Amino acid sequence: MNEPIMIEVIYALPHEQVLQKLTVPIGTTAGQAVELSGIKEVLSGVDLSHNHLGIFGKLVRPEMVLRNRDRVEIYRPLAIDPKEARRRRAQEAKIPSKKSTETTQR
Repeated sequence: MNEPIMIEVIYALPHEQVLQKLTVPIGTTAGQAVELSGIKEVLSGVDLSHNHLGIFGKLVRPEMVLRNRDRVEIYRPLAIDPKEARRRRAQEAKIPSKKSTETTQR
């Protein structure tokens, strides 16, 4: 009854990703899985005090006990707040480009 479970730990950068498949004992937590995966040694920038964890897109705490076939995702900190990015795109859309102004003046 104490068979190990199979999980995955993944961390993705814009042009690179690391996926580790692991077999771990029942009762392993998400934080322990990240440690066991060795991803922290492969890629710099993985720091559980700054990176959030998720399982299939849902945020979890490092203390979350894993189930068979869970995929632990390590999320990078946001480069920019999504609301701010949307605000900037909307502002840029209001300013007509020089090329479109020349076309409408002909």
